[in-house]
Amino acid sequence: MLLAASNCVIPPTVVVEPGASIGPYVVFVGGQTIVRTHACIEAAAVIGRDITIGQGAQVRPGAVVLRSVPPNAIVEGNPAQIVGYRDGAERGSYQDIIIRDASVFAGTSAPANLPLGIGDSAIYLMRQVADPRGSLTVGEFGKELPFEPRRYFLVYDVPSRELRGEHAHRQCHQFLICINGSCHVLVDDGVRRCEVILDRPDVAVYMPPMIWGTQYRYSKDAILMVFASHHYDAGDYLRTYDEFEAEMAKRSR
Repeated sequence: MLLAASNCVIPPTVVVEPGASIGPYVVFVGGQTIVRTHACIEAAAVIGRDITIGQGAQVRPGAVVLRSVPPNAIVEGNPAQIVGYRDGAERGSYQDIIIRDASVFAGTSAPANLPLGIGDSAIYLMRQVADPRGSLTVGEFGKELPFEPRRYFLVYDVPSRELRGEHAHRQCHQFLICINGSCHVLVDDGVRRCEVILDRPDVAVYMPPMIWGTQYRYSKDAILMVFASHHYDAGDYLRTYDEFEAEMAKRSR
């Protein structure tokens, strides 16, 4: 059921899916805009033309949305920017964890890993060697790390409002280390969600196949290094959350 307050401007070209809610005085500019199920648009927000508000997303009061909002994201401001992700309570199944630093490894010797409870995802603490001549951190694939890579890539010079990732892989494993600056890594298995802040080069996130991954809130100096278990294959990607949920449902039968 659409939950829409009065005094809204909703052109006939705008599609609002069942379960979405729209507060008072919301204005849609028009075009092929879609508000997905469980999305929540709060009072006096303005939604631009040809925008998709992803399932479970939240648009805070007065926000001016000029670009599509990913599933479960929270946006605010003018222009609207992502400030976090919803806890999923409206779906009744999400459990969220935010890991802000490596204090979760207190008293633990590196190398070590801590399961995140999101599929087989884990946060890794790598060995670090400090020396007056400079410090280093090291990990051995095939011995300390979960797979041997066939590819790596670096993500850098990302404007802070931009998102990276926003997909899942059918087969590829990934290992993410922010070697400079900081960024937030979100892992989601469709039932639980966890956000990890990567801000030191001896802490990493392991993201196995069939985990929806998003990276956001990059600092200006952030450099994210990602090791991948497979060569690039466009067919290995699930690029929309709908595709991801459908594939998860198929695998659970």
